[in-house]
Amino acid sequence: MHHVSAAREVPGLRSRVSEEEWELRCELAAVYRLVYRFGWDDGIFTHSSVRLPGKEHHFLINPYGLLFNEVCASNLIKIDVDGNVLEGNYGYIQAGFVIHSAIHMSREDAMCVIHTHTNAGMAVSAQKCGLLPLNQKSMGFYNRVAYHDYEGISNDTDERLRIVADLGPHHSMILRNHGLLCTGRTIAEAFQHIRYLQHACELQIMAQSGGAELIIPPADVCEHAARQFEGDGSPVGADQFAAYMRLLDREEPDYRQ
Repeated sequence: MHHVSAAREVPGLRSRVSEEEWELRCELAAVYRLVYRFGWDDGIFTHSSVRLPGKEHHFLINPYGLLFNEVCASNLIKIDVDGNVLEGNYGYIQAGFVIHSAIHMSREDAMCVIHTHTNAGMAVSAQKCGLLPLNQKSMGFYNRVAYHDYEGISNDTDERLRIVADLGPHHSMILRNHGLLCTGRTIAEAFQHIRYLQHACELQIMAQSGGAELIIPPADVCEHAARQFEGDGSPVGADQFAAYMRLLDREEPDYRQ
């Protein structure tokens, strides 16, 4: 595992990859910058990844040792589902490889995977009740969030089968006693899911801490709201993510290097 002391652009990479891959690199780098900006990061730990086009299931992930505000398009590393580094001079964390490769190699619709260790997410992950339908943002996950029991640090590739089985057809999963994980058919969709799930967890902890009796809407109302979030079934979040990328273009454009 290589250690990285500072972020730096990888010269000439853009000319060696396709335009499609470069744009995905920029979008994924934007995810890292936004996770850092919103305080959802955990130092150099946790991961977001995107599967590249093609049958090989190659995917991009962050190099080990960088803070998320140091990640840029060119220093993301490309690895395969066997853990071989195909592009980049840095190492990666085994647990990130296990979790992300499990999903990328088994779910064609899971183009992007975002995993966090936020305090609110970890707090809800430790609650037996799981995520409660307490607010509008949590309604989008009503009967639509999976759970995976804690097995220790995810260094064992055998856990991949259980991660995939527990995720099932869902786009989001709470890793019990661990954190949050969201997928998306696009990077923008995965980001919207993790943003809403994070906010839902924050709101749950805040509502519970007030000590008052909580209101949970009837099941039919919760289901109706969940279907409203799904809309016509098309990927969500594109407009919001584009707006966030414009913010980064103005304030920290080096994420595109």
